[in-house]
Amino acid sequence: MRRTLKIFLLAALMLHLSLSLFASGGGQAGHAGEQEEEFDMSEFIFGHVGDAYEWHIAGGHGHGIAIPLPCIIVDGGLHVFSSRRLADGASWQGYRIAAPGEPCEGKIVRAADGSRPIDISITKNVLGLMFDAILLVVLILLCARWYRTHDVLKEAPKGIAGLLEPVIVMIEQDVIKDAVGPEYRRFSPYLLTAFFFILINNLMGIFPVFPGGANITGNIAVTFSLALFTFLMVNIFGDKHYWKEILWPDVPVFLKAFPLMPIIEILGMFTKPFSLMIRLFANMLAGHIMLLSVIALIFLTASMGPVLNGSMTFVAVLFGIFLDCLEVLVAFIQAYVFTMLSAVFIGLAHHKPETN
Repeated sequence: MRRTLKIFLLAALMLHLSLSLFASGGGQAGHAGEQEEEFDMSEFIFGHVGDAYEWHIAGGHGHGIAIPLPCIIVDGGLHVFSSRRLADGASWQGYRIAAPGEPCEGKIVRAADGSRPIDISITKNVLGLMFDAILLVVLILLCARWYRTHDVLKEAPKGIAGLLEPVIVMIEQDVIKDAVGPEYRRFSPYLLTAFFFILINNLMGIFPVFPGGANITGNIAVTFSLALFTFLMVNIFGDKHYWKEILWPDVPVFLKAFPLMPIIEILGMFTKPFSLMIRLFANMLAGHIMLLSVIALIFLTASMGPVLNGSMTFVAVLFGIFLDCLEVLVAFIQAYVFTMLSAVFIGLAHHKPETN
């Protein structure tokens, strides 16, 4: 009972912290009571799930705590400057951030005509991606270090190694080995890396305090890159039987004369990674939007009196705790599903001899 109470209090404290950060980071919406401005729910939600040229931590719009990130523009030369130069609609060196309603809203454009230069800036999602990648490498190296310095036949893994070993064994033996087949060890490094990379990014996206809170796996460019790696692993390392089934399948002669089946199989080569991309992107983005929508109820009812606002705040906190716990489960499930389907697609590209 005490343990359950501690978990509940810890979850409530984390949600309260996230509410405070979301409220303070909501720009002008966070000060609606002071400025008598109407709460803009769409701006509140999409402002947090979208990318940005600064990492907002706390405080109101324009005078809060935010980490400016480097803007890197390739446009007749290399232009590097702080995103602070472009704050509040300002222009710098002929560039500005497109205002709401413009075609390239929220992106750096040329101040003269609104066209986009080549933008390789380190945005919030890019910085979060870098941090999560470093975190993954550190965790794996710490795990490998334990195995180098201990005798696994005499001592059970502890610490990071004890945490990661059951997960690694489960994914490799129960997912990768069964789906890929005898050659599973060739593809285990990629599939395990994909699993832990997605899992860490999912979990860090839920954590509301810097360096967490970046919506990385809810960004379709990231999920596209992950799906592209699976596409390359399937088609580069596919054996001759795989390509034969695509280009010259065992079907009746009239279907070979009219290449309907090869066309369908070639389309399937692209629809499989496309489904991976959309599934991960849509599920993680939807989870963040649901959580933010619950939190937004607190601000939507702020002008309806203390009784209604207090009641809705209580409901939002309880439901927010439930969604936070659900998001942790979804973070693992989505990493598992992506890895499992990738392993299945790789296994289908390798012929398995029939056994009696």
